[in-house]
Amino acid sequence: EVQLVESGGGLVQPGGSLRLSCAASGFTFTNYGMSWVRQVPGKGLEWVSLVNNGGDATRYADSVKGRFTISRDNAKNTLYLQMNSLKSEDTAVYYCTKSPTTWLNESDHWGQGTQVTVSA
Repeated sequence: EVQLVESGGGLVQPGGSLRLSCAASGFTFTNYGMSWVRQVPGKGLEWVSLVNNGGDATRYADSVKGRFTISRDNAKNTLYLQMNSLKSEDTAVYYCTKSPTTWLNESDHWGQGTQVTVSA
């Protein structure tokens, strides 16, 4: 059974930083791309970032480019999202998702989400 468990969310002031983690299990982590997707309450889902299975190719939404960094540790089956220069509009529930292939911006499994709140 695929399991994705996010952690690292919380309350941070504007301009601050957070690092999200996602522990993956139940599948061969090194075979699949992974993404972060976020949702603001009352609004739709917004794709944030994608990393390929090897960790050497990444993509970002324009809204986070230059501020967020996605990475993965295949030895630890863990996905990360380093978030710097946070803004109030980054407030959302952040989901770790698994791609059905090595490099495809789609999601076939989702974690339970972790709340990130950016507020003074």
